[in-house]
Amino acid sequence: MDKVDCVVIGAGVVGLAVARRLAQAGREVVVLEAAEGIGTVTSSRNSEVIHAGIYYPAGSLMARMCVSGKHALYAYCREHGVPHRNCGKLIVATTPKETEKLQSIRAHAEANGVLDMKTLSGEAARALEPALNCDAALLSPSTGIIDSHAYMLALRGDAEDAGAAFAFHTPLLAAKAVEGRIELDAGGEAPMSMACNLLVNAAGLAAPAVARGIDGMPIDLIPHAYLAKGNYFSCNARAPFSHLIYPVPEPGGLGVHLTLDMAGQARFGPDVEWIDTIDYAVDPARAERFYPAIRRYWPTLPDGALMPSYSGIRPKIVPPAVASQDFLIQGPQDHGVAGLINLFGIESPGLTSSLAIADHVGGLAGL
Repeated sequence: MDKVDCVVIGAGVVGLAVARRLAQAGREVVVLEAAEGIGTVTSSRNSEVIHAGIYYPAGSLMARMCVSGKHALYAYCREHGVPHRNCGKLIVATTPKETEKLQSIRAHAEANGVLDMKTLSGEAARALEPALNCDAALLSPSTGIIDSHAYMLALRGDAEDAGAAFAFHTPLLAAKAVEGRIELDAGGEAPMSMACNLLVNAAGLAAPAVARGIDGMPIDLIPHAYLAKGNYFSCNARAPFSHLIYPVPEPGGLGVHLTLDMAGQARFGPDVEWIDTIDYAVDPARAERFYPAIRRYWPTLPDGALMPSYSGIRPKIVPPAVASQDFLIQGPQDHGVAGLINLFGIESPGLTSSLAIADHVGGLAGL
């Protein structure tokens, strides 16, 4: 049986960042990916937002890794020529009651280490965005947007330059912990068996299923997977905004927000639709819920302007009734399996946090 040092399962943005981190530390790395290329699932079906770290529970992995990951990601983009824009975000209160909530949002952000928030009057917000309807707003200067595919290509290039190898169309079929190493069987057109010293499960939506296929991994420590679909709509009218626009959060979500792609085109979403099976079709009828939500902050949104665009699925590990979750990163000290690191529930802000997550995995791997 062939022996390699490190195997990473999954070539999404987090798997790529982990592979880069390990390879640049001098480790031998093979990445197994079931799909035909990098970032084909959650990593390419999101808002492409560089998040500031405002909303996550204080002290959580999400909060800490988002804030540190944001700084690392901006630096990486500058150094590697990855297209991005530090455009900023406005959190918009459209009623006096919502305005009362802005101070607590800012205080929460500051507890997370986001210290650059600015409170704006309605007049000051409209000076930035004249088409905006608002009573008051919070400006988050460190929020931005990124070309996620260009970022993933850069990570892959770094990993390969440091010696990492990629095997696409190669799903993990089974694994077994044996005497301080992990033996793997991978499928595809060229099935292979190998043993490794370190296995990193960065399989995203499939991470719980991958963990269940590892003989020796305690079943009771594997979270249940829940699928939270987010639908996006594009706009056939040019949106007159240069910042991202988010409403004051509502119970269960951040509301229907306006984000921009690198070309300045607006998109709206994601909403939250709990599903039982993976399905990326966007129901055009869902737009009827979007119009009134968007018109609270953009009253002149034209009728018929919204068109179904795409959807993504958040890898949730908590059921719908639970308001928030955290990243769940398990090392041998958590589950007792030498050489195994599981990454569960890496939803937003996983893209923003990817370099920080990779550093954390590196620490667990003794780098």
